[in-house]
Amino acid sequence: MSRQVPEWIGKTDDSPIPARVRARVFEAHGGRCHISGRKIGAGEPWDCDHVIALINGGENRESNLAPALRDKHREKTAQDVAVKSKTARMRAKHLGIWPKSKTRWPTRKLGVSRPQPQKAHDHG
Repeated sequence: MSRQVPEWIGKTDDSPIPARVRARVFEAHGGRCHISGRKIGAGEPWDCDHVIALINGGENRESNLAPALRDKHREKTAQDVAVKSKTARMRAKHLGIWPKSKTRWPTRKLGVSRPQPQKAHDHG
């Protein structure tokens, strides 16, 4: 009977993942990149990826980690940041706190028409 190891949970989102946890994550996933499904070769650079990104509400814990090839991890991180940015923009707009345009040109208010040019009067 093997001893159960308690799940690692980072004290903060910035807590580094210990090497022993990285090894357990790698072995638990059979040494495969969870993004591409490709086997990670010996000496190939890989990272522990947060399956649900921290910026999107994921937790810094072992059950939210999976091995990912470094280039695939970078691509996923860029997508995670884009999702977070879009979500933040939409939320700000719905709350009415999205920054107003800083255009120099005045805008017409709805329901206000442009002033009509005055016709020249003939005197004579």
